[in-house]
Amino acid sequence: MRKIETAMNRAILAKKDWEKDNTQVIYYHDVDESEVYLHGNHIATVGDNFVQLFSRGYRTNTTKSRLNAILKEHGIAGECVFQRKGEWFVSKYCGQFSVSPIFIEKEFEEGMILS
Repeated sequence: MRKIETAMNRAILAKKDWEKDNTQVIYYHDVDESEVYLHGNHIATVGDNFVQLFSRGYRTNTTKSRLNAILKEHGIAGECVFQRKGEWFVSKYCGQFSVSPIFIEKEFEEGMILS
């Protein structure tokens, strides 16, 4: 994880506003949620029990990296955004059956909520 992503996640956990270079976190006390911006584009909302994802049409490696850093810290183990043949997908953890975790692959959708 990049240093900027580590600092971004610290701000989300601390429920504080933060900004560095192209990344910004804004914490909203009234709803107890943090919004994450990349180049001024809202790419994620993080609450206590959910993460909402956006690309805003910028399906870049940097956007994907920021979203994956957020999911690693605030999502469920195994959730991630990945790309195959130019298309974005999300791997979602769906509980545990026997000893092997079950993952579902779903096409990335603007505003999708993982909880």
